[in-house]
Amino acid sequence: MLQSPALPKKRRLRILVVDDNHDDRSLLTHLLSQLGHRVYIAGDGHDGYGKAQALLPDLILMDISMPVCDGLVACRLLKASPLTRPIPLMFLTAAALPRERVEGLAAGAIDYVTKPFDFEEVRLRLSIHIRDNVDDLPLVSDGFTADASTFDAVLFRATSRLLLERLGETPDLTALAQSVGTNTRRLNLAFRRCVGVTVFDYLREERMKNARRLVCETTLDFQVIGKSLGYGGGANFSTAFRERFGLSPSALRRVSSRTF
Repeated sequence: MLQSPALPKKRRLRILVVDDNHDDRSLLTHLLSQLGHRVYIAGDGHDGYGKAQALLPDLILMDISMPVCDGLVACRLLKASPLTRPIPLMFLTAAALPRERVEGLAAGAIDYVTKPFDFEEVRLRLSIHIRDNVDDLPLVSDGFTADASTFDAVLFRATSRLLLERLGETPDLTALAQSVGTNTRRLNLAFRRCVGVTVFDYLREERMKNARRLVCETTLDFQVIGKSLGYGGGANFSTAFRERFGLSPSALRRVSSRTF
C-alpha cells in the first residue's frame, strides 16, 4: 500500500541566544530545542560576540537591554567583523519601542521577536529568515524516495526564483503554479512545508526585506521604492512598511544616515 510522503526534515540549525535573563534564556532554549535546533547561550553582548566568532552559528537571537555590553553595541561589532557579518541577527525585546526598532534595524538586525515569547511567532519568524537553508533539505525521509522528499524544495526554489526576478509584480497564483508544473494548492503546500508561509506571505516578506535595504542604503524617494516593489504609491508603501517593522521608512532612513 502506498504511503503519503512525509514532510521533509530541515537541517538542524546552530542558534546562539544572547540574553542576561536566565528565565528568558531557558524558555527560548526550550522552544528552539522543541523545533529541533541546537542552542548555545551567552549572558551579555561581549560574551555573545566572542561565542559568535568561535561558533559561527546559523542565527543569533540577541536581547537589546543587557548590562556590560548591550545588544546594539554587540550587533554593530558583529556586523563589522567579516566572520560574523553574514550571520542573520534577530533582536529580543520586551518593549519593542519605535526607537529600539529603528536603532536595531539600522545596526543590522533583520527582525525582532517580542517578549514574552510566543511559540508560534518564534517558529514563523525562524522559518521566514532561514528559508535559504531549503537547499540543505535531506534527500531521504524514512521509508520514502528521494524524489518524494525533495519535490517540495524543488517547487519552492523554482517558484521563488520567478518571484524574486519580478518583485514589483503581483502574480496570478494559478499562472504561477502552472509555470512550475503544479496547481495552487500543491504550490502553497510546498511553501508551507519549506518555509512555513504561503506564496504571497513569502512574496510580502521578500518585498519588505528589499524595502529595508533600499531605505537604508539609497536616497531613492519612497514612492519610487514602493512602486518598484509592487505598491501603488508612497502612502501604501509607508503603511505596509510601518506595519511590518513598527516604524516609518523616513524614521529608519534618518537613523541609518546618522549611523553610517
